[in-house]
Amino acid sequence: MSQKKVTVRQVGSPIGRKPDQRQTLQGLGLNKVGRTSELEDTPAVRGMIRKVSHLVEVVGE
Repeated sequence: MSQKKVTVRQVGSPIGRKPDQRQTLQGLGLNKVGRTSELEDTPAVRGMIRKVSHLVEVVGE
């Protein structure tokens, strides 16, 4: 059984954001605008994406 993947792209800058939002971006494997990261589609990852939804976009599921 292969786990589903979700691809996210950072579209907003963490400058001026709260430290927990910066840490959430790092946890998603993002650190610069335009970077993409492919992650396992789990409830924890979905929650992280929701927390910084104004800074990232879901590219592929």
